[in-house]
Amino acid sequence: MQCVRTVNVDGVSCSYRLVSPTAARSEPLIALGGAFQGMYDWVQLEDALTDVSCLLTADLPGAGDSDVPRPEHTLTLLDAALDAIVDDLHVPRVNLFGYSHGAVLAFRYAQRRPRRCARLLLGGVPAHLTDTPFARYRKAGELLANGDTEGFVAAVSAEMFCLDDSRRVHRRDLALRSFRRSLLRVARRPHAEYMLARALGTRTALTGGLVGVPTLVFTGEHDTLTPPDLQRAFAETIDGSRFVTMPDCDHMLLMERPDAVAALVRAFITDSRPPAGYGIRSFPEAAL
Repeated sequence: MQCVRTVNVDGVSCSYRLVSPTAARSEPLIALGGAFQGMYDWVQLEDALTDVSCLLTADLPGAGDSDVPRPEHTLTLLDAALDAIVDDLHVPRVNLFGYSHGAVLAFRYAQRRPRRCARLLLGGVPAHLTDTPFARYRKAGELLANGDTEGFVAAVSAEMFCLDDSRRVHRRDLALRSFRRSLLRVARRPHAEYMLARALGTRTALTGGLVGVPTLVFTGEHDTLTPPDLQRAFAETIDGSRFVTMPDCDHMLLMERPDAVAALVRAFITDSRPPAGYGIRSFPEAAL
């Protein structure tokens, strides 16, 4: 069973989708994805959590059919939208799963409202990024603004994927084709340039650490956009957090190994171990 609801923040409306489970063994899970993920892009996670937890996916302002923020709005509007969605659920606590740009929003929420956050999962965290990727994203934005959609797609894809053939990446070619098709659709939308600037062109400092929220940070071992060593350094700022890597994946591991990600999420929110066979490495070697 599922339903779609709408909340309004500062005159901007956004939607979220609620997928009810057959049974509930954990707090509701809110999934926040990257720049080009919408609320209908979480099928694998839906299947994995159907007997465990309610799943909430969102089109925050600027995504999907939600309103586009006004020029004066900043990242704090997305923060406020997430606050409004959690409040609209009328539950004491939630699990938060943020990936890539979504990890920024999830982490900021946990810092603001740690008592409302039962568990926190963060993947592909854009922490400690250098000026280089931001310069490349600005160049990609210029290509899009000048009507070079193919050039824009190629430039963004090259940043998101590890294209080094000497490194084995599971289903890389299939994931790359799928990503490019999705990006072409996004590029044709009237506010595509805003979405790019919001998620890829804005540097957000993830500082201040976090205490009191069980946290798991994970990454693909070949992530060239948000390298594992930088994500591990970020994880070390969170009290008691765990850090894991997934083999044969890069920044797009949600597309390359959706089964492994879903298994990891399910295990974490149910305080159990993920099934054997995914090769997930934990640092330190603590039980998941």
